[in-house]
Amino acid sequence: MSYLNIQDEKLLPVVMELNTLLADYHIYYQKLRTFHWNVLGKNFFDLHVKFEEMYNDSKVKIDEVAERILTLRHHPVSKFSDYLKMSSIREGNTLETDEDMVKELLSDHKIILAQMSSVLDKADKAGDEGTIDLIGAYIRELEKTSWMLNAWSKSSKEQLKVSGIEAATH
Repeated sequence: MSYLNIQDEKLLPVVMELNTLLADYHIYYQKLRTFHWNVLGKNFFDLHVKFEEMYNDSKVKIDEVAERILTLRHHPVSKFSDYLKMSSIREGNTLETDEDMVKELLSDHKIILAQMSSVLDKADKAGDEGTIDLIGAYIRELEKTSWMLNAWSKSSKEQLKVSGIEAATH
């Protein structure tokens, strides 16, 4: 039964990009678990909780991406060995400092955001509004998390850019 108003041949590029995103999220999820278990130092309490929040969010996204692929009438990639081959994200190291963990996650966010943009591009070409809606929300959420991690990594003396209105009044 065809419940989608999208031609099957237009969906394959979307599914391929979603499977890559699924692989990225699986490696990212495991890296967050690794960091959650192995973070040490004065920032332990903050980061231990934050990493758990982030991996729980990733677990939900993994399921939603896989279910979106199924909704598009394809099987999601589901072998961890395939995720390792497909993903641009590399496994986490247990012996990193808290600051290096945050830097690495911010780097991973760039990779995931770029992959999400690829998904959006293919979904737009296919007229796949469901995927566009799903991934658009993910982008907004990951950008916010990136801002928070970036703010955590800064000195309290550092300043953000001054907007045009504020610059004119100073």
